[in-house]
Amino acid sequence: MLLSIVIVNYRVPLLLEQCLHSVFRSIKHVPGDVDVWVVDNASGDDSLALSKSRYPEVHYIENRENVGFARANNQAIKESTGKYVLLLNPDTVIGESTLKDCLLLMEQHTKVGGLGVRMMDAHGDFLPESKRGFPSPSASFFKLSYLYRLFPKNRTMGRYYMGWLPMDEANEVEVLAGAFMMMRRSVLDKVGLLDERFFMYGEDIDLSHRIVLGGAACYYLPVPILHYKGESSSATDLKYLKSFNGAMQLFFDKYYQSKMGFLGRCTISFAISMRTLLAKALRRIRLMRNTSATEDRSNQIVHYINFDNKDLDKYKVAGNLDLLIDTTTLSYDDILSYMQLLSGRGHTFHFQRGREEPIISPSKK
Repeated sequence: MLLSIVIVNYRVPLLLEQCLHSVFRSIKHVPGDVDVWVVDNASGDDSLALSKSRYPEVHYIENRENVGFARANNQAIKESTGKYVLLLNPDTVIGESTLKDCLLLMEQHTKVGGLGVRMMDAHGDFLPESKRGFPSPSASFFKLSYLYRLFPKNRTMGRYYMGWLPMDEANEVEVLAGAFMMMRRSVLDKVGLLDERFFMYGEDIDLSHRIVLGGAACYYLPVPILHYKGESSSATDLKYLKSFNGAMQLFFDKYYQSKMGFLGRCTISFAISMRTLLAKALRRIRLMRNTSATEDRSNQIVHYINFDNKDLDKYKVAGNLDLLIDTTTLSYDDILSYMQLLSGRGHTFHFQRGREEPIISPSKK
């Protein structure tokens, strides 16, 4: 088995089915055997019914309770046998060439223990967590306080997102994102699996750090994928906000509690608390805006964009449109490429597998 793909699902049945559709397109171009594992964390909404009917070849693990992201991934990793392991979020879409390109780099560069890709959101905009630096106390302070935004390319203030590295160039990085994290199994055997004390968030930072400490490298490859980012946690936003900031505190307790003085620990804890309060306040503002908004955007959706030259020229000039793409008429490689070309214009991309299927859209937060 060349590659084992592990997807942890929680209450996103349509996104999971779309993700698997793109995965099986991509598997066709892989020069070796691939198995796919889906672990459902007690979604309670018949999440796997659609995927089971269309992809019976997938290995399904159904948990009776939500055991968290780290433990659920570990369940499938232990059962799988691939030379490489890919952790993949269900709210992602990959291209036909994605797996082939990533495996080629891993095969050619044996020093690489973990590999991430260029993630973009539903507007085609680059997600900075695609390439990150190790969250040292100083890097985390500038991130938590939002001061990194003043000088994002500075090697001190912008270290959390390694802002000085071009987004369109392959580079060695320090931290990979768990939404797409391809790893060499021999490296996992050496450094261990995901730390199950991290329920949600932070486990990818911890594992990336252990990969580097173990003597391997983490690498960023600018192969584009779509990541809706947070769709599986949007229904319980406050719960996952608390989990995210709790994970940051756990990470510092694990690696820095014995190394930092009392003042340093208090500073980091204070920054985490202030960021939590600020995030909650911003969330309330967003909810108020969404509640008061009366604009009906449904009539703005442009159906079945073909992305010929005429379409591209038109949408490069226009902005803030809802564009609907039929994924049965275009390759995912082409779709992701066009999304990149139209990034920065505020367009929102919606997918549909033919006219009889539901439209898959990002949630509005």
